[in-house]
Amino acid sequence: MVASLDNVRGLTLAMSSSAFIGSSFVIKKIGLKKAGDSGARARAGSGGHSYLYEPLWWLGMVTMILGEIANFAAYAFAPAILVTPLGALSIIFSAVLAHFILKERLHMFGVVGCILCVVGSVGIVLHAPKEREINSVGEIWHFATQPGFIVYSCVAVVGALFLIFWAVKRSGHRKMLVYIAICSLMGSLTVISVKAVAIALKLSFSESNQFIYVQTWFFIFVVIICCLVQLNYLNKALDSFNTAVVSPVYYVMFTILTILANMIMYKDWVSQS
Repeated sequence: MVASLDNVRGLTLAMSSSAFIGSSFVIKKIGLKKAGDSGARARAGSGGHSYLYEPLWWLGMVTMILGEIANFAAYAFAPAILVTPLGALSIIFSAVLAHFILKERLHMFGVVGCILCVVGSVGIVLHAPKEREINSVGEIWHFATQPGFIVYSCVAVVGALFLIFWAVKRSGHRKMLVYIAICSLMGSLTVISVKAVAIALKLSFSESNQFIYVQTWFFIFVVIICCLVQLNYLNKALDSFNTAVVSPVYYVMFTILTILANMIMYKDWVSQS
C-alpha cells in the first residue's frame, strides 16, 4: 500500500508540510514574544491580539499556511492514518529550532519523548490498515452521518465548548492541556473535513464536479470554523508555554484523536485480524 504512486506523493507532501509547520511554531513564538514585550497591548495568553501587529507573527502564519496547503494536498492522495502520524517530523523541526533559536533547552526527557513520537509514528504508518476507496463526497457524507461518528462529533464539540467556556477561565493560563485539548478536539474534526474537501477538489479536477453538492460546502464551513478555533488557542498555548513542550504534546493528542475519529468513521477495525 505504502509503495503506490499516490501514497508516495501524499507522504512527500506530508513531510514537506511538517518542515513548514515545525518552523512556523518557532517563527510565530518569536512574533508573540516581540508583541508581548512591547507592552502596548495585552498578550495572546491573556486574551489579547497584539500579535496581529507583528510582522514576524504573520511570517510564521504564512509558513504555517504553506505547510497546511501541503498537508491538505497530502490528504487527497494518501490515507489520513498515514498522513497524520508524519506530523511527528514537525516536532523535530520545532524542538531543534526552539533549542537553538529560542534558547528553550530540550532536556533528556524531551529528547527521548521526541524519539518515541517518531518511532511510534513509523509503527503506525507501517501497520496502517488499507483505507476505503472514496469516489465522491457523498460517500464521505454517508460515513460521517453514521450513528458512531455523530456521537463522536457531538462529544468533541461539547467537550471543546466546555473547555472554552469553563476550563479556560479557571486554569487555561496554568495548564497547557486545556488549550491543547481544544485544538486537538477541533483538529480531529478538521482532518475529516479536510479529507472530504481535498477529495472534492481532486475529483472536480477529474471532470466530476463535487462543488454542486451542499455536503461539500458543509465540510468547507467546518474546516474554516475549526481552523479559526485551533489557531486562536494554539496562539494562547505558544504565548504561555515552552514551544518544545507545546509542539509534541499537541502532536500526540491531535494524532490520537484523529486516528480515533477515522477509526470510528471508516470502521477500520473491520479489515483487521
